[in-house]
Amino acid sequence: MSKALHIISFDVPFPANYGGVVDVFFKLKLLSESGVKIILHCYEYGRGRPAELEKYCHEIHYYSRKLNLTGLLKGYPYIVSSRNQHLLLTRLLADNHPILFEGLHSCFFLSHPSLKSRNKTVRTHNVEHHYYRALGESEASLLKKMYFFWESGRLKKFEEVLKHANQIASISKSDAAHFKLLNPNTRVISAFHSFEKLSIQSGKSDFILYHGNLSVPENNKAALFILEQVMKDLPYKIVFAGSNPSPALRKAISCHPNAVLKENLGTDEIHRLVSSAQVNLLPTFQATGIKLKLLAALFSGRHCVVNAPMVEQTGLESLCKVGNTVHELQTLLHEAMNAELSQEDLEQREKILVQKFSSTSQVKLLMEFIGLNQRLEMLAES
Repeated sequence: MSKALHIISFDVPFPANYGGVVDVFFKLKLLSESGVKIILHCYEYGRGRPAELEKYCHEIHYYSRKLNLTGLLKGYPYIVSSRNQHLLLTRLLADNHPILFEGLHSCFFLSHPSLKSRNKTVRTHNVEHHYYRALGESEASLLKKMYFFWESGRLKKFEEVLKHANQIASISKSDAAHFKLLNPNTRVISAFHSFEKLSIQSGKSDFILYHGNLSVPENNKAALFILEQVMKDLPYKIVFAGSNPSPALRKAISCHPNAVLKENLGTDEIHRLVSSAQVNLLPTFQATGIKLKLLAALFSGRHCVVNAPMVEQTGLESLCKVGNTVHELQTLLHEAMNAELSQEDLEQREKILVQKFSSTSQVKLLMEFIGLNQRLEMLAES
């Protein structure tokens, strides 16, 4: 007999093809394989109802988002108010199982009086108001910029709701320090993903890779920074891989003699590029959460060149080559393009990644934090 857990996901978590849903999918998969009966609640707005989820979930309930302009006029952040479905609350009240809220997006009912006595965990993927403010700073459209800044302010105010959680599972050390000010029972549970062991190709290759969702303003900004400043006058081939690049990025890539764009690739194709590149170049201008593409690059890629915001307070600093100025990044790229990973590098990755950042290690921490281990032991004895 297994113990049940409600998981409220902000999106349908399959296919696991972008950061947030990767974390949700592999978390529920490992919880299920650990004997937890998953009751999944998720908001469907374009990703369908994949049969794959039925392998790991005892029940799946889908809800529509209220994607209309009236939601912008309410007091809640739009990403929260658009997920206000009272049928969800009715289903949560049908039993007394613990509840895992995925992201601030899903926390509309976190403070509801009828859930006061329930064991409630919030999984934070980043500090949302910091994330939305950074999106606004990177956005070119005035209307979108205004929306991101407006949403950031409401998210900062709504964050107070986290005081009603029994515990917060934060994805990084820096985020945990922030959330502990709101809820002292906060600890770091790192990202869940598909990598359990190193799978790094030997030898060298001849190209640099930047990958990510290129429609996200922050990723677009990083890609243009790489192309227009870091790769200026460098002789190396660089591949940009990701979905929906902006017209400005398309034009910049087409004008660069050593740049190639590969867009809208499947997850397997992205993983092949990550593992075959000589360097995964991953600067960011948003120091939020922990980037799953960084973990993918370290588990399966060769050299990883980043700037400080990508790795600060992640525990992964020693596994990357870190530079902050254009000159520093160019110097690191020269070094990495002409050297194989050493045995010492591989051993250090093995020690840190497999022991501290594998999903199997994180699911044990999460079950202990929520109290599921104790509950499963009591059920086994009964």
